[in-house]
Amino acid sequence: MKPRFMNNRMFLWFVEFRHAMVWLRTFYLRKVFGMKLDPSVRISFKAHVDKTNPKGVVIKKDTVVAFNATILAHDWATERYGAQSRIVTEIGARCFVGCGSIIMPDVKIGDEVVVAAGAVVTHDVPSHSLVAGNPARIVRSGIRTRSYGRLIETDGIVAA
Repeated sequence: MKPRFMNNRMFLWFVEFRHAMVWLRTFYLRKVFGMKLDPSVRISFKAHVDKTNPKGVVIKKDTVVAFNATILAHDWATERYGAQSRIVTEIGARCFVGCGSIIMPDVKIGDEVVVAAGAVVTHDVPSHSLVAGNPARIVRSGIRTRSYGRLIETDGIVAA
């Protein structure tokens, strides 16, 4: 049986390797597709980021996009897609986009926003909000987050 520290060291190596792969994917999306992603952004490998209008995707620093989330930056029904499109889907700094959520095209999400799992965001979301539902509605305002959308306690109560 291997000593316990070997298993921990392997686990830590795997975590660091995965972080490097996530960074590499973000780098690829920025350099090859031209998306405006801050280098600190983390996008799950199972997340779907619109490549039809990649220059219309803007995600600011310390934001995480969970698995099966979809970020759209084109609208096929109104023929607003491709390079001629002026659609910009923007997600602010220190946000969390939950698993299975959908961010519709031409939506602006402010800083320090938490999008709950399965939410469908169809309208702009002000900063310091928690949104949930289909269509997404503001569940709580005045929240504060740290990097990657982790909630900060205020007055001894978690802001969610």
